[in-house]
Amino acid sequence: MNREPTLTYVYAVAVPTPELGRAVASLRGVADAALSLLPPLDATGPAAPAFVTSQVPHADWREEALRAHFEDLGWLESTARAHHHVIQALSDRATVLPLRMATLYQDEERALAALREQRPAFADRLALLAHHAEYGVKVYVRPDAVGDGDGVGDGDGDAEGPDAGLPAATPAPAGPGKTYLQARKRQHHAREDRYQQAARAAERIAAAAAPHATHAVRHPTQSGPLTHGEAGEDGENVLNDAYLVPDDRAEIFRRAVQQAGEDLPGVRVDITGPWAPYSFAMPAPRTTDTGTDTDTPGGPT
Repeated sequence: MNREPTLTYVYAVAVPTPELGRAVASLRGVADAALSLLPPLDATGPAAPAFVTSQVPHADWREEALRAHFEDLGWLESTARAHHHVIQALSDRATVLPLRMATLYQDEERALAALREQRPAFADRLALLAHHAEYGVKVYVRPDAVGDGDGVGDGDGDAEGPDAGLPAATPAPAGPGKTYLQARKRQHHAREDRYQQAARAAERIAAAAAPHATHAVRHPTQSGPLTHGEAGEDGENVLNDAYLVPDDRAEIFRRAVQQAGEDLPGVRVDITGPWAPYSFAMPAPRTTDTGTDTDTPGGPT
């Protein structure tokens, strides 16, 4: 009986340990596939990096099939979740270098060739990531942060000058066009105020986070449903940073960022993590034999 052809799916790079081996044996990957460790066959030391892999059906993961799958949001979501679940579970037990979703090789032999070729770079990056985790810091500006009034010409102050004490003249009613322009002007000023508040929050956070993180990455701001943040509040995402933080500085980092965002009305700061260090991993190795390596991220932003 002929076995169905498969491709080798690679999730991450890690140094094999007994604890990592037990974790790999207990997990299932994309397409509910069993995981395995693929160490280099010519490794000369106990610290040689290995690939965490699974076998996936060739028919469902070849280049043509993937192009169709990437148009299916349901498939993308479930696959990204499975990929992320593996990496996050492994990162709870060992230092891992996450690779992009759908990093594929024709077979284990080609995967081993890539592992051997990039072994020094993988080892250096794993050393950098050891005893660190990724934390996300996002800043949102709420649309109701500033009132509609522009604070100018409200007529609440006491009158002064030669006409003081005289009845105030009744202003001529504004036409619809003038009223509309005034409302637009107030909205413009309110929006400028909110962005100034967000800029101050970003400056505070960068200064507060820097002493407690070894590296930082600025991601593009998010739009759509993701801008609501974990708290579910309306708001526009104006900052989306990732920090690589030593484990022994994590709580200090959190407190510093939280304090940096205080006393800024209309601004919300969200801190997420710890995550596997997606933002600080190297690009996945390019595969020339299948053409199925993609830039689709498998983790949080």
